[in-house]
Amino acid sequence: MTPLKTRILLADDHALVRHGLRMVLDAQPDLEVVAQAGDGAEALATALAEDVDLAILDIAMPRMSGLHAARELNRRRPQLRTLILSMHENEQYLYQALKAGASGYVVKTVADRDLIETCRAAMRGEPFVYPGAMNAVIRHYLHRARNDQPLRDDPLTPREQEIVKLIAEAYSSKDIAETLVISEKTVERHRANILEKLGMRDRVELTRYAIRRGLVDP
Repeated sequence: MTPLKTRILLADDHALVRHGLRMVLDAQPDLEVVAQAGDGAEALATALAEDVDLAILDIAMPRMSGLHAARELNRRRPQLRTLILSMHENEQYLYQALKAGASGYVVKTVADRDLIETCRAAMRGEPFVYPGAMNAVIRHYLHRARNDQPLRDDPLTPREQEIVKLIAEAYSSKDIAETLVISEKTVERHRANILEKLGMRDRVELTRYAIRRGLVDP
């Protein structure tokens, strides 16, 4: 049952963006921002601790991306609806958002137009993607079908993606180990596996990969 007033967690690492989006949301009688977060890890902890109905997550945030937070929330609190915010009209990011369990994908440049309806659609259990997204999805599938190309997922596991993100943000192995509560040896093993899977050699190439995948902002 949809609550009379949807309680929203708003997560974005730019305070000015959060302020603007909060004004848009709080102006609606059925929507209320009750919690905010400046990075993905804080968003995850807050969403698990607070009484919220919907989490709106920026796709690229420090420490943990919105995609990783959405994936964890879908696993640990499946009744909570999530939306992904992005600067990019990019079908690859859209696929990743839906695969992570998000109910919708909203482009920031038109958030003032789409965000309110996206929130309401999510609470009704209806998916929402930015206008034109379905054309991009169909185009992508047709292109691969015509060329007999398989529809491949990201070769990295969610944990490996998380480590790539932190590497791209210039975290040391020690910092990554402390952030993820694992040993440095485990971090180094993951790093070696990641490089082998992607056919890459160093941090620079991993950073480029992280940007292309939307794990960090360019």
